[in-house]
Amino acid sequence: MYQTNILEYLENTAPKYPDKVAFSDGVDNITFGDLQSRSRSVGSFLLSRGYRRESVVVLMNKHPDTIAAFMGIIYAGCFYVCLDSEMPPRRIEMIFESLKPRAVIYDKKNARNLAKLPDSAEKYLYDDICETLIDQIALGEVRARQLDTDPIYVVFTSGSTGVPKGVAAAHRSVIDYTETLCEAVQFDRDTVYANQTPLYFDAPLKEIMPTLKLGATTYFVPKQLFMFPTKLCDYLNEHRINTVCWVVSALVMISSLGALESNPPKYLTKICFGSEVFPIKEYKRWREAFPEATFFNLYGPTEATGMSCYWRADRELAEGEPIPIGKPFRNTEIMLIGEDGREVKTGEAGEIYIRGTCVTLGYYRNKEKTDEAFVQNPLCDAYPEIVYRTGDLARYNEHGELVFMTRKDSQIKHMGHRIELGEIEAAALSFDKILQACCVYNDEQKRIVLFYTGGATEAEIISYMRALVPRYMLPAQAVCLEKMPLTANGKLDRKGMKEKAKELK
Repeated sequence: MYQTNILEYLENTAPKYPDKVAFSDGVDNITFGDLQSRSRSVGSFLLSRGYRRESVVVLMNKHPDTIAAFMGIIYAGCFYVCLDSEMPPRRIEMIFESLKPRAVIYDKKNARNLAKLPDSAEKYLYDDICETLIDQIALGEVRARQLDTDPIYVVFTSGSTGVPKGVAAAHRSVIDYTETLCEAVQFDRDTVYANQTPLYFDAPLKEIMPTLKLGATTYFVPKQLFMFPTKLCDYLNEHRINTVCWVVSALVMISSLGALESNPPKYLTKICFGSEVFPIKEYKRWREAFPEATFFNLYGPTEATGMSCYWRADRELAEGEPIPIGKPFRNTEIMLIGEDGREVKTGEAGEIYIRGTCVTLGYYRNKEKTDEAFVQNPLCDAYPEIVYRTGDLARYNEHGELVFMTRKDSQIKHMGHRIELGEIEAAALSFDKILQACCVYNDEQKRIVLFYTGGATEAEIISYMRALVPRYMLPAQAVCLEKMPLTANGKLDRKGMKEKAKELK
């Protein structure tokens, strides 16, 4: 039977593995049976209060019960929006202005943070509603009306104007993503994930949805452990983690500080990475440390439900060859479009446009930004077909694999030359004394600035890079940092470093 609702994953899995741990933070667990029961209770409570087809905010720590809150909101036919107490007050305020939510579900640890939220929404303590008497009739009536085009979550990303953009995703795009991801990466019920990202992003879908579909297990790794590689590896070993799907910065933190040699996560058999370019020397360290493990490079934007492409590392890379992003998942098409609106020739760079069920519904209550990014397929003039324009540039290599090149907005014009900042970063990262690098452009002073971590001096870096890049691409400054600033998702904080570059003299 054709699946139209993500709740079917939980409803199929819970009867098979009622007592198996579905989600854990290493201290508290929730089984599939309890997850289903609590989710239905939360859904019944919301329905009893008259919430229908609207946003419900979740202000809870990264905890197994948070997943029950998410699923309960979907049972009520609503869609969840996860917030974090560490978000700046102004960002929370802008999200509320966009959503205008009537309900907030919170946990005890966030009770003191309710003051940060507008008074317009009703506040419900999760512990008070998770054992509500289940109303099978009300839940059944909602299910009968739900469509696979109904939204199930809104994830807020950064906006170029400083105003967050809420990406709305529907059942069908998440189902499509889950099915094709599990097929490509070959997860199974014995998979034990270690989740790295906050729950208010779309990235955790890589662990949450396959866990619900397959009856696997996901551990929510405490955020503070990512500052201590040895303790992090202890956690992975204690819980016999065999699969990670992490941003590159998290993997680099482990390998660059020597933990792969001193205290390796010995149960890993599947290592997926994405969201950033993996420095080749660190990638090789991981491959050498885990010769029997399977590696996957994943690529995709939030606007296309997480990940859209994958590359299985089944061959050795040539000297200087970037790690490919491979090919699209089944039922997804990648189009490389030139500035003339046509597909580019093989080997040429083009902007990635994504076509398929994975394309989300657009930006919540933001038609202007939606119309800019969710556009008519430039290769189709016969009927309406919306595709997502990513702003990423890529090309096909000699193996027929997609290779990410750079963001369109990371191209700069400097001294009359068009320059890719990623090329400068790649040159710097080839220096064995550099661990991490981030290149930004100071628009006001017209200067290229390289931030880095490692043992090299500024003079050594500039001298080394002179042999690799033209003079006009050399950084005006190379600034050594004790550690790279990261976003909440674990990516390099490029926006923050660009602001930092303006303060340099």
